[in-house]
Amino acid sequence: MAKGRGSALVAMVVSCLLLVTLQCELAHAATYVVGDGNGWTFNVAGWEKGKNFNAGDVLVFNYPKGAHNVVVVSKAGYDRCTTTPSDKVYTSGKDQITLVKGLNNFICSFAGHCPSMKIEIFAS
Repeated sequence: MAKGRGSALVAMVVSCLLLVTLQCELAHAATYVVGDGNGWTFNVAGWEKGKNFNAGDVLVFNYPKGAHNVVVVSKAGYDRCTTTPSDKVYTSGKDQITLVKGLNNFICSFAGHCPSMKIEIFAS
């Protein structure tokens, strides 16, 4: 076998293994509807209790468009119910957010909503 062909074959095998690994990880990702049938609304805190979240899982935030929003915030933003200009804001009413490894914090930034519309999720 020519030297170039062997290298190409090795590269192809490695690429296939990486692709299979990625597909397996994606296949194990779970989708959770925040608040279950109630959706993203007041008094949603506690919905996350008893669930095991992993990086790559998807949270679906359902709410009437214009009635709420979802803001991905830092721990400080979560604790204080505050946002910064760099925080990602979702407003579609059917927002899908993929969890990152570690702490994931979400609030509604509409005036007066955050104290009872925020969740903190730890993803393994």
